[in-house]
Amino acid sequence: MRNTFARELTRLAAEDPRIVALSGDIGNKLFDELKRVAPGRFFNCGVAEANMTGVAAGLAAMGLRPVTYTITPFATVRCLEQIRVDLCYQNLPVVVVGTGAGLSYAELGPTHHSCEDIGLLRALPNMTILCPCDPVEVRLALRAALRHDGPVYLRLGKKGEPRLHAREPEFRIGRAITLRGGEDACILATGNAVELALQVAQELYGQGIAARVESVHTPKPLDEALLAELGARYQVVATVEEHSLVGGLGSAVAEWLADRGSAFRLLRFGTEDRFLETTGTQVYAREQYGLTRTRIAGALAAAVRASRPAMRPAVG
Repeated sequence: MRNTFARELTRLAAEDPRIVALSGDIGNKLFDELKRVAPGRFFNCGVAEANMTGVAAGLAAMGLRPVTYTITPFATVRCLEQIRVDLCYQNLPVVVVGTGAGLSYAELGPTHHSCEDIGLLRALPNMTILCPCDPVEVRLALRAALRHDGPVYLRLGKKGEPRLHAREPEFRIGRAITLRGGEDACILATGNAVELALQVAQELYGQGIAARVESVHTPKPLDEALLAELGARYQVVATVEEHSLVGGLGSAVAEWLADRGSAFRLLRFGTEDRFLETTGTQVYAREQYGLTRTRIAGALAAAVRASRPAMRPAVG
């Protein structure tokens, strides 16, 4: 994802002289081509992410389109006050990019985990949150973010994520994208958890259950039209995310359901409300939180079967 982001940002910066890139002491080689095609529009702000965010606000107030970039917890939690006051309160068009979101940097321990960022930023007025699922959506999300007239948080994985879209889809902020059809249940997934959701759907297919999969690339604003449609079509809906069950996509959908009355049974899969105190790969970290294909498929299959009407005995 991050390589695709850098290439797309470079291409857009070559076309739009308003685009300015700011980095929190990472990605210098990643942006070598950008520095070549857009001289004077890349700034390494060092390990001073709060200051970087304030500088971006000033540039945006002068009519430029700044993009800040660093590891997710340092782009969000470390400078939450600056995002809240400098960006959101003034509704300035700054794109805050966090790389290595969720458990992507699991090997580096809890300081580099980011499982609360969506919840924190979702609570801020004027903030839009984009979580692309693959390199195709990264390109489309960055373009949409730079067109948006307000602050945007762009949540990226790390590198090596597979392409999930066979062709470039229509991408609109606040509108999910269907990746797989199915009539028995629907899985709403966001960001780097969409690949896992597709694996779950494939496992369910082997059990005779057809699960639809939606890439909810915009946790805020939610695709409320989609949720209303699901309420009319499905009895079981699940959310899957590499984020805490507190405050993330699942919470947003649950809030929508609470405000409008229950339309379907909601199952939420994400990280538990605890820190992971051991280190390992991203796969290992997901296993510790129960974010596995087998566990999710098993819970969903049980819910779908429970929702089906009991078979009536034959007459005569």
